[in-house]
Amino acid sequence: MNKKLPVVAFVCVHNSCRSQMAEAIAKIFAANVFETCSAGTEIKEAINQDAVSLIKELYGVDMNETQKPKLLAELPKIDILVTMGCQVACPFVPCRYREDWGLEDPTGKERKAFLQTADIIKQKVLDLKKRIENQSL
Repeated sequence: MNKKLPVVAFVCVHNSCRSQMAEAIAKIFAANVFETCSAGTEIKEAINQDAVSLIKELYGVDMNETQKPKLLAELPKIDILVTMGCQVACPFVPCRYREDWGLEDPTGKERKAFLQTADIIKQKVLDLKKRIENQSL
């Protein structure tokens, strides 16, 4: 019998940049350890196109085709909630574990800010993957 993978949700205000990048990166590097999704307390009509371009360039994934902005109500039952660093009070979302990554939003900034954010997200995803594998959460 296959063990059900834990579900990790990445949440930020608009679900258009950091949380979308985290969802895509986690699907690439941690799909064998946890399921992933993302959502926001509000949503934009589309994913940030600078983030889309960068993820496509780095990993060959077109987030316009694989993901869309979603509200919190669209989340499945989650095990682990990761907030991106909204600088606002994040809503209560039922989960067994929660952490905040404290990431600045690169929206409106130069490409370098998006690269730095993507790199930090990748390192944090790999760390989260390791902690889940080691059952240290």
